[in-house]
Amino acid sequence: MNSRIPLTLLTGFALSSQALAEFSDEDRHFTLKVLPLLTEKCFGCHGDPNQKLKGGLDMTSLEKLLHGGDNFTNVLVPGDAEASFLMTTVRWDDEDYEMPPKENDRLDEKQIADLEQWINSGATWPEESVQEKIYLAEREREVTDEGVLIKTSGGLADTWTYRRYQAEDVWAFRPLDRSVEPVAQSAHPVDSFISAKMEEAGVAKAPQADARTLLRRAYFDLTGLPPTPEATESFLTAYAADEEKAWTDLIDQLLDSPQYGERWAQHWLDIARYADTGGMSNDYERSNAWRYRDYVIRSLNEDKPYDQFIMEQIAGDELADTSLRKRTPDWDQYQTAREEGHYSEKEAELLIASGFLRMGPWDPAMVKVEEARQMYLDDVINSVGQTFLSTTMRCFKCHDHKFDPLPARDYYRFYASFATTQLAERQAPFLEVEERAGFEEGKELVEELLSYATEKKDELFNKQEDAAKAWYAERGKPYVTLEERKDLPDEEKPPRMVGLDHIEQGRLKVREQDVWIWTRRLERYQPMVQSVYNGPDSKWANARKLRMNTKGNADWVPNSTILSGGSIEAPGVPVTPGVLSALGLPSPTASESDPYKLPEDQFGRRRALAEWIAHPDNALTARSIVNRIWQYHFGKPIAGTPNNFGVKGAKPTHPELLDWMAADFVENGWTFKRLHRLIMTSDTYRQSAQHPDFDKLVNGDPNNDLFAYFPVRRLTAEEIRDGMLQITGELNLAQGGLPARPEINMEVALQPRMIQFSLAPAYQPSPTPEERNRRSVYGYRVRGMADPFLETFNQPNPNDSCAVRDAASVSPQAFTLMNSDLVTDRSIAFALRLEKEAATRDEQITRAFQLALGREPKADEAAKMKDYIAEMENYHQDSHPTKREYPTKITRTLIEEFSGQPFQYEEILPVFENYQPDTQAAEVPPATRALADFCLVLFNCNEFVHLY
Repeated sequence: MNSRIPLTLLTGFALSSQALAEFSDEDRHFTLKVLPLLTEKCFGCHGDPNQKLKGGLDMTSLEKLLHGGDNFTNVLVPGDAEASFLMTTVRWDDEDYEMPPKENDRLDEKQIADLEQWINSGATWPEESVQEKIYLAEREREVTDEGVLIKTSGGLADTWTYRRYQAEDVWAFRPLDRSVEPVAQSAHPVDSFISAKMEEAGVAKAPQADARTLLRRAYFDLTGLPPTPEATESFLTAYAADEEKAWTDLIDQLLDSPQYGERWAQHWLDIARYADTGGMSNDYERSNAWRYRDYVIRSLNEDKPYDQFIMEQIAGDELADTSLRKRTPDWDQYQTAREEGHYSEKEAELLIASGFLRMGPWDPAMVKVEEARQMYLDDVINSVGQTFLSTTMRCFKCHDHKFDPLPARDYYRFYASFATTQLAERQAPFLEVEERAGFEEGKELVEELLSYATEKKDELFNKQEDAAKAWYAERGKPYVTLEERKDLPDEEKPPRMVGLDHIEQGRLKVREQDVWIWTRRLERYQPMVQSVYNGPDSKWANARKLRMNTKGNADWVPNSTILSGGSIEAPGVPVTPGVLSALGLPSPTASESDPYKLPEDQFGRRRALAEWIAHPDNALTARSIVNRIWQYHFGKPIAGTPNNFGVKGAKPTHPELLDWMAADFVENGWTFKRLHRLIMTSDTYRQSAQHPDFDKLVNGDPNNDLFAYFPVRRLTAEEIRDGMLQITGELNLAQGGLPARPEINMEVALQPRMIQFSLAPAYQPSPTPEERNRRSVYGYRVRGMADPFLETFNQPNPNDSCAVRDAASVSPQAFTLMNSDLVTDRSIAFALRLEKEAATRDEQITRAFQLALGREPKADEAAKMKDYIAEMENYHQDSHPTKREYPTKITRTLIEEFSGQPFQYEEILPVFENYQPDTQAAEVPPATRALADFCLVLFNCNEFVHLY
C-alpha cells in the first residue's frame, strides 16, 4: 500500500502523540485493548444492569472485580495473572468454568495475552474522564499497531465509527497505488509483475503455447467461436513468417469482428442479470429488453469508453430528458414529448441504456405497494454496487457493515439516490441500427394467440353476464356491469362468476391471464423500451403495465431515513442522497459541510451518482472492471471475488499489477479493446497450459495464483452451442433484434409452468432453422424456464448477478452431449456438411477434425474413426429411427381455485402448424447416420469442450 501520508496528517499525528504522552502505557493498554474486550466478551453476563449477574460476579469496575463472585474471591489478583482465576476461565483450563462459554466467543491468543499483560502490570483501571481523553487522542491517529482508521460518514455507534482495519483487508478502498512500476528491462508491463512474483516463489513460467493453441484461445476468448480451417491455415502461414506481427494482427482482426461484441456482451449480461421476463409469481414478458441487450453489444463493438458506459446505464434517462428539455423549453410540450417519445436517436439510445436499472427480477403481486417499492430499490442499489463497485450493498442495509468500512448511513444515502427513480415502459423510437427482421411474422403469431384467448374469454364472460342480467331481472333491478358492481355488498349483486360451473370458472381465469400475457407481448413490436424516470411514488404497482406519470408533482421529493433493521416500518434518522464515504472521494455536488452529498431535487440524483462512480479517482470502479476483464481472459481473477472486494473477499494475488492496470486503463481513455491488447500481447497470456514442473506447482501453487501456466477451462454453455452450430455450418450470424427461440427439449417446452392464478403458455420455438440457429446471446431468456442444454453447462440464473460462472464438470453434461436431441441434430447436420464438402471417408474424417478441433487427425486416429464409422454403418442398416412429432395443440389440467375441483382447457401451438424441424435421423440413410455418430464423438472430445 502507499505509505506516503499527507503533511496535514503528519501534523495531526504529532499533536495526537503529544496528547498520548500525558497517559501511561498501562492506562492506554487498558482503555484501548482490555476494556473493549471485557465489554464485548464479559459484560453481557457480568455487568448488564438489565440482567441477573451470573455467579454473582460484576466485572464493570476494578472494585467489583476484586470483590469476586459467589464462589471465588481471587478472580483478579493485580500483578499476578497466574494467581487470577480470571485467566483460568478464559484459557478454558477448568472444564467447569470455561468463559466465555460458547466456542465461537472464545478469546484468541492475542486477547488472552492482552488480558495477562494488564493483570501483571498491576490491573490499572483509569477513571472514565481519562478513558475519554485517551479515546479522543487515539482517534486522531490514522495508523496504529491496531490497524488503520478509515474516515466515513459515521456508524450507528462510535465503537464502529472508530474501529480499525488491517491495511491489507481494506486494500480496495484505498487510492490506486502506482508506487510500483513495471521493471524497465521487461518487454511487457504485465510480465514484469507476474515474473516478479514467480521469481520470489522460485518458479519459472511455462513455455509459450503453439500457434494452433493460441489461435483457438484467441478466437474463443474474443468471439466465443472456433476458428475456421481457412482462418487456421492463414494464421499459421503468417505466424511462420513473423510471430509477433501475426499475433497482434489476429487480435486486431478479432476485436474488429462483430462477434467480439456478442461474446463480451454475454459476460456483461451475466453481471447485469439480463432476461426477457420479469420473474417471480407472474414472470411477465419484458417485451423490449432485447433493445438493452443490443445496446450492450453495440457499445462493446464501438469500444465505448467505460466511464461513458457507466453514465448511460445509471442515468441514461436523465441525460436523455436533459437533452430533450434543452430543445423543448415549454414545460407542457416537454412532458408531452416525453410521454409520446419524441426523442432523437442519441436520446433514445440513452433511454435504452437505462434498461440496466430494469434487469433484476421484480413483481409486486400480492405485496404491499411500499414493500414492493423497497424490494425494487434494495435490488437495484445492490446491483449497481456489485456491478460497478464490486461491493455487496445489502450487507449493510440492516446495520453497519460487520467487516467493511461501510456504515448503514451510506447504504441509505445511496438508497436515497434512487428514491425518485420510477419504473416504466417508455416510448422511444427504434434506431436505424436496430434490427427489426421478423417483426411482422412475430406480430402475426402473437395476434393469433391473443385472438384465440380473447374469443374463448369473451364466450365465457358473455355467458356469465347473461346470467347476471337474469339475476337482476328476477329481482326487478337494473343490470349493473361487472366493473360497477365489484364494490357492492354481496346481497346487492349476483354470486361471483354467476352462471359458470367450476370448469368454466377455471377456464375464464386462464383465458383472462392469457389475454394479459399476449397483450403484453405485442409491445415487443412497438417502439418502447424497459426504462425508468424520475417522479413521485405511485399509490399502486402492477408489473403487467408500467407507464410514466408525466402529471406528477415535479417538486415532490421523498423523505429518506435510515430504516432500523432494514424495515420500512421503522424509519429512523433522516438522510440525504450521497455516495460511499469510505473511499474519501467527494461527490461532484459536494458541499463544504458534506463532501459526499448528492442533489436533493427530484431530478439529477442518479446523474451525480454516476459521475462519482465513473470518476477517474474512483479506485473501486477501475479495479472492479479491470479485474473482471482479466478474469474472462484467464478463467480466474486477480482478486478472487469479483463482486465483493470487501474484507471477507479474496485478496488480490498481484495487487501491484491490478492497480497498475487499473490506472493505465483510466489514463488511456477507459477503453476495453486497448486493455484486451495489453493482456493478450503478454507472455503470460501466451503461456502453454503445460508446465515442466507441474507436479511441484500442484503442491506449491494448487490454484495457479502465480499464473505460471495458462489455466485450462471448459467452454461455456454458449460457446459449446455456438461452436457446434458454426462447425456444422448452421450458425446464423445475423446481429441484433428480436429474441431467437431455439428448439429445446419438448418435455421442458410443454411442461406446466405455474404463474399466478394460471399456467404460463407453452414455449414455442422459432419456426425455421435459420431463425432458431442464431447465437446464444440472442436466445429468449425466460426466468421461470431455463434452456435445459445451456443450464446443464452452467449458464447462470439471471435472478442473481453472476461474477464467476460455475465450471464444474458433472455427469449430466456427458449424458447431454451424448444423448440430447440438440447434439444429435448437430451431429446429423455436421455429417451432411461433410458429405457435401468431402467425397471420400478419409477426406470426410480429415475435414471433420479440421472443422471441430482445428487440426488434422493423426494416422491412428483416422484409422480408428474409419473403422468406427464402418461398424456404425452396419449397425444402422438394421436401425429404423422415427421422426419427432410436434403437437399443434395440448390439453392442460388445473385445479379451480375456489372449488378445489380439476378442470381442463386446450392450448394451441400454431408455430408447429408450418414448422421446419432440423434434419432428423429418420430422414437420412444409414451411411449418413454412421458419419453423424463419428461427428458425435468429436463433439464429446475433451479437446473440443475445453480451451487450452
